[in-house]
Amino acid sequence: MRGAWRRANARLLRVLSEEEGMSTVEYAIGTIAAAAFGAVLYTVVTGESIPDALTGIIEKALNTSV
Repeated sequence: MRGAWRRANARLLRVLSEEEGMSTVEYAIGTIAAAAFGAVLYTVVTGESIPDALTGIIEKALNTSV
């Protein structure tokens, strides 16, 4: 049983140590994806639907009788 654990540990360490990080292409794709997500988020937040929805939620909360 100990031999199996040692082999598994050695294999895991070998796999983890062989990872050299992201390549330039992966960085570029990640940066483009982050920028696109930011653009979509900015568009959604600056639109009229979000302030209207938040105003509605706040008004509903303030007008609720307890």
